[in-house]
Amino acid sequence: MALPAHSEIAHVWSETCAELRQVVGESIYEIWLAPLEPESWDGHVLLVRTPEDTRTWVSERFGVLIGDCAQRALGEGVRVDFASAEHAGRHHRPTQRATPAPALEPQAEAFNPRYSFNQFVIGEGNRLAHAAALAVSEHPGQALNPLFLHAPPGLGKTHLLHAIGNYVLAFGGGASVRYTTIESFTNNFVHAITSNSLDRFKHAYRDADVLLIDDVQFLASKAKTEEEFFHTFNAVYETGRQVVLTCDRLPRELLAIEERLRERFESGLVATISPPDFATRVTILRKRAAIDRVPIGDPAVLELIAQRVTENIRSLEGALIRIVAHHSLTARPIDVALATAVLDEIHPAVAGTATIEDVQQAVAHVFGLTVEELLSASRAARIAWPRQLAMHLCRELTSASMPAIGRAFGGRDHATVHYALRRVGGRLRDEPELASRIAAITDLATAGEADRHD
Repeated sequence: MALPAHSEIAHVWSETCAELRQVVGESIYEIWLAPLEPESWDGHVLLVRTPEDTRTWVSERFGVLIGDCAQRALGEGVRVDFASAEHAGRHHRPTQRATPAPALEPQAEAFNPRYSFNQFVIGEGNRLAHAAALAVSEHPGQALNPLFLHAPPGLGKTHLLHAIGNYVLAFGGGASVRYTTIESFTNNFVHAITSNSLDRFKHAYRDADVLLIDDVQFLASKAKTEEEFFHTFNAVYETGRQVVLTCDRLPRELLAIEERLRERFESGLVATISPPDFATRVTILRKRAAIDRVPIGDPAVLELIAQRVTENIRSLEGALIRIVAHHSLTARPIDVALATAVLDEIHPAVAGTATIEDVQQAVAHVFGLTVEELLSASRAARIAWPRQLAMHLCRELTSASMPAIGRAFGGRDHATVHYALRRVGGRLRDEPELASRIAAITDLATAGEADRHD
C-alpha cells in the first residue's frame, strides 16, 4: 500500500486527537497526551512517538484508550504502537518515506482556536496591546501598521497573534492571513533556495493581506534571511497591508539587526505587555479552569497559585496543570492542601522580607491606629479596611499561611483572611492609585521602621 503524504499523517493524528480530547478532557489531554506526535502511518498501524521519560507510563495508562480512539476515528483494525522520541526514526519508519520538506506556505489551520480575543484576559499590563491587536484585526493596514508587540516570554504575544489570525479568517471577508515564526521563515527560505522554489516562497509571504511574524529577535546574525525578510516586510507594508510582529526586546535593543529594519519596526505602534497583577492572574486561572472544566471548589486555590507564581502566564497555567495532574493521579481533592504541596515543589514560598508584627505596626501607624485596635473584634470601617489591607500585606510579604495570618489577627479563620485578600485585590483593580499607598506601607514594614514610629 502506498504511503500517504505527511499532511495525511497529520490529518490522521488530528482525527485521533479530537476523539481523545472528548474522552479524557482538555486538562488530562494537555498534561499527558499533547506531547505525543505521529511518527508513521501505513493504513493499519499508527506509530506514535512519546517522550522517553513518560513512554512506559503513557502506553500503559492510555495505550488502550488511544487505540480505541484511533479506531473510532480511522476505522476498525487500526493499531497504535509507541516509540520514544529518542528512538523514533530508527525503528518502524518505512525506508521509502523521505523526511518531509518544510511547508512553503503557512496555513490558516495553524491558528490555535483557543487563542481568541474572547479567551484573552485583559489587565492593566496588556490593555494597550489587546486594543491594538483588535484594532488591526478589524481594520488591517489602515492604522497601527506595523504593530510591534513587545514582552518577555509567556505573557501572551503569541496568543494575540493567533487571535488576530482567527478574527481575520472569521470576519475579514476572505482576506488572506499568514503566520510564521522567524525560525520557520528561515527554514523555508533555505529550502526555497536549495530547491529552486524561491518564487513560490516569496508569493507565500508577500501576497498575504495580514502577515504575522513571531519572535523577530531570532533574525539576529542571519544576514541572508534578514535581507529577505526586509524585502518581504516592504512588499507587504508598502502596499498598505498589515504587518504584526512580536519580540522579547524593544526595537532599539535589537542591536544585531540592521538599523533599517529597527526603524521600520518602530514606525508603527510598539505595545509593551507587562506581567499580570494579582487580580489578573486570578482571573486567568479562573478562565483556564472554566475552559478545561477543572473542579475548583475553593477559590483560595487559585489565589494561592496567583500569589506564588508571578513571572508569566505560561508558568501560571503550568502550575494549575501540575495540580490537576496530581489530582487525577491521586484522587485527592483540589484544595489548598494539595495546591500547597504541589507548589512547594515547583514554586516554593520565598522567605518573607517582613514579619506579621512588622506589617501590623506599619499599617497601624499609617492609619493612625494602635495594633490592639487592628486586632480587635471591631467592624468599624476605619478599622476593618486597614485590617484587611494588613492581612493582604502579610500574605505578600511573609511566608505565613492564611490560617496563621488569621490567628495573628485576633484568632480569625481562614475564610476571613480569604475575604480580605479578595477585597484588597478588587480595590487594587478598581483604584490603581491605591498601589502607591500600599507600596509606601510595604517600604515601612520591610525597612523595620514601624517600631520606631509606634
